[in-house]
Amino acid sequence: MEKLKIIKEQKGNDTVTRTIRISGTTFDRINELAEKNKISFNSVINQIIEYGLNNLDE
Repeated sequence: MEKLKIIKEQKGNDTVTRTIRISGTTFDRINELAEKNKISFNSVINQIIEYGLNNLDE
């Protein structure tokens, strides 16, 4: 399986606002990735979710 690569991508217009709860440690790790790659926290979250869904073992 390929590793997740964080990329800078443009925003799409097809979005849904939803509240989720994550652990503080997970938040910190995602925030660090966002800062390191100079992209939004939300963009990192969306890329992680897409990667997980595309590599889901069904």
